[in-house]
Amino acid sequence: MDLFAHAAEQTAPRPFAERVRPDDLDGIIGQRETAEGTRLRAAIERDRVPSLILWGPPGVGKTTLARVVATKTRAWFEPFSAVLGGVREIRTIVAAARERRHLHRRPTILFIDEIHRFNKAQQDALLPHIEDGTLTLIGATTENPSFELNAALLSRTQVIVLEPLPPAALRRILEDAFDHPARRAGWPAATITDGALDALSHSASGDARRALNGLESALNRDPQITRAVVAEVLDKKILRHDKSGDAHHQTVSAFIKAMRGSDPDAAAYWLQRMVEAGEDPLFLFRRMVIFASEDIGHADPRALTVALDAMNAFRFVGLPEGMYPLMQAATYLACAPKSNTVLTTLAAARKAVAAHGDLPVPAHLRPASTALMKQMGHGRGYRYPHDFEGHYVVQNHLPDAISGLRLFEPRETGEEAAMARRVARWRAIGHARSDGPDGSD
Repeated sequence: MDLFAHAAEQTAPRPFAERVRPDDLDGIIGQRETAEGTRLRAAIERDRVPSLILWGPPGVGKTTLARVVATKTRAWFEPFSAVLGGVREIRTIVAAARERRHLHRRPTILFIDEIHRFNKAQQDALLPHIEDGTLTLIGATTENPSFELNAALLSRTQVIVLEPLPPAALRRILEDAFDHPARRAGWPAATITDGALDALSHSASGDARRALNGLESALNRDPQITRAVVAEVLDKKILRHDKSGDAHHQTVSAFIKAMRGSDPDAAAYWLQRMVEAGEDPLFLFRRMVIFASEDIGHADPRALTVALDAMNAFRFVGLPEGMYPLMQAATYLACAPKSNTVLTTLAAARKAVAAHGDLPVPAHLRPASTALMKQMGHGRGYRYPHDFEGHYVVQNHLPDAISGLRLFEPRETGEEAAMARRVARWRAIGHARSDGPDGSD
């Protein structure tokens, strides 16, 4: 009995999440890899599916995508669990696939759930059969394939990364499930409020199966599903965090202002509040990346690197372990020295451009790549900083009409203080030595 057929033959009803599982690509919500115009979608629709490794946390659509392939392809679809079988079972599958290919010219797709549980020898047993086309492999894993799968297998497959589902995608999945015939057949008089849908979608941590199981529990508890019913079945306090409402904006504002105020305790609290309420962690990372430049900037240039590295680490490991780099970044930014010089410089530059328009580039800054340009004086008088001590030379780099304009005013804070001293020294030298628009003596 195969992996998918097993559940159907049980006398007990299948779980609600199983009954409402989509059977086409349009039903897979929230994953960029299956959207219109992607190479994977085109390959599935043309029945030219390559060997794939589907990597992502639980409940993001790995098995659903495999099942969609099963319904769309002319190939024989062979589900297999790495937990329940090994090399002996693989040999049996390969023998049947080879016979099917030779006698009926029908290819075989082997779907291996939890493929990371295969050891190196078991993975190696697949290689020749993928190589010669006897099998097309689709493996599903919650673990990083770079660590759990050997290089030879990875070189023969395409890794598809499936992301945790944002609350908006989970809400659409819940709405579709509530309109599904399986819900109408099982709970024909059921109703659900917007608040209940919002609570379920924000409490599932990017996991569609968890959201749908919560909906099923709520339907069994009380067919008139409200936010309070969801709180009961989840046995937790549902935090108010409507993504488009005041609670969302107020909480995000508190988080940003706590970091700006150098309060790591408050930053940690508001961060955890938002995550517990189901906020998309990547939204929080985007806010922190902005904050690292807007509110810290040159005072600690490493802040931007910390925020970006933490975001990449989160994408690398997912939840729940991804909370570590998320919290590390938030508390680092809160403790970093603050400067809004980047913001004020940007504002001043915008104002200058708006006020002065399209001023001509000074002749000594123009390229002199042709004889005519040289004859016109392009590049004449330009002095290369590499030839001067400290890589600084007195010459004007602005349009003549605004020579001497000051936009960048660094502050005496954190590492920006050293930058402020350098800029002040350069400007003093320039003021003392500059005799003309190009800074020549």
